Amino acid sequence: MLSFESDYTEGAHEAILQALTATNREQLPGYGADRYTERAKEKIRKACGCPDADVMLLTGGTQTNAVVIDAVLRSYEGVVAADTGHVSCHEAGAIEYTGHKVLTLPGHDGKMDAEELRGLLAAFYGDGNHEHMVFPGMVYISYPTEYGTIYSKAELAALHGICGEFGIPLYIDGARLGYGLMSPAADLTLPELASLCDVFYIGGTKVGALCGEAVVFPKGEAPAHFFTTVKQHGALCAKGRLAGIQFDVLFTDDLYFKISRHAVDMAMKLRDIFKKKGYRFRLDSPTNQQFIILENRQMEELGRRVRFGFWEAADKDHTVVRFATSWATDPAAIDELDGLI
Repeated sequence: MLSFESDYTEGAHEAILQALTATNREQLPGYGADRYTERAKEKIRKACGCPDADVMLLTGGTQTNAVVIDAVLRSYEGVVAADTGHVSCHEAGAIEYTGHKVLTLPGHDGKMDAEELRGLLAAFYGDGNHEHMVFPGMVYISYPTEYGTIYSKAELAALHGICGEFGIPLYIDGARLGYGLMSPAADLTLPELASLCDVFYIGGTKVGALCGEAVVFPKGEAPAHFFTTVKQHGALCAKGRLAGIQFDVLFTDDLYFKISRHAVDMAMKLRDIFKKKGYRFRLDSPTNQQFIILENRQMEELGRRVRFGFWEAADKDHTVVRFATSWATDPAAIDELDGLI
């Protein structure tokens, strides 16, 4: 049975498995103090064009979001996100569990509008009762968004500029960062993205690694005792080598970007197949996630032969489903799908 259910159904890239096997018997310090983790951090700093960046490797995406947001915010602050943002709807209240409210703005095909952000912040500080309210302490966006869309360089610069005006940091969730940067629609590089935010993470779990994410504070301004906060949240792996070795491999010879481009290329072929056969799309996604509208009976029939993800109801007779490609998608699977739909 074909599967386009998500981009983390496979294990890890073979080069990572080989490196883990080759280093398996080495006795290394724990908690990320090993040489592979240090080497990975240096490679990430170089790739980001941020020689002074603070880099920390964490276990997974939800843990990363909870740790970063909790570490950056004060007790009376919340995080601003699009209502479609991952921290708002698909993290089981992980942010609220840390004691911080998610303050939402309308999502526009997954994206936050800069002027609506300005309006929210201005309205908050213009309210004479704002001392009784949850302060907007940071802004969260995803690149790509939960709908596979990406911010342009101008859109990202506008958001970053508004955050600067109000003195709050901009945080980018990069769970699928490679798939966004390697999209043919992208107009910014990793160093440019790093220069237009205050903290972001490079997703490994969905882009070739078994698990793990790399948090980057581009200017070297991680919150005090960030390491300790990571451990408090259960996001610090004692065998830090596991993430270190994986990111060392991913950032050798541009592997991270090569496998990301492969996923996007496969998604574009998949998209073309559905378009040629007259299927409708929820929106135009330029990345590895494609959102297709199916009649409910059609969805049930196709679901017997292909795995895909439920996304949302379009109306009483139609459903939006997600087809996701990954770093490991076999071109032959795309060809086989062509014969099934």
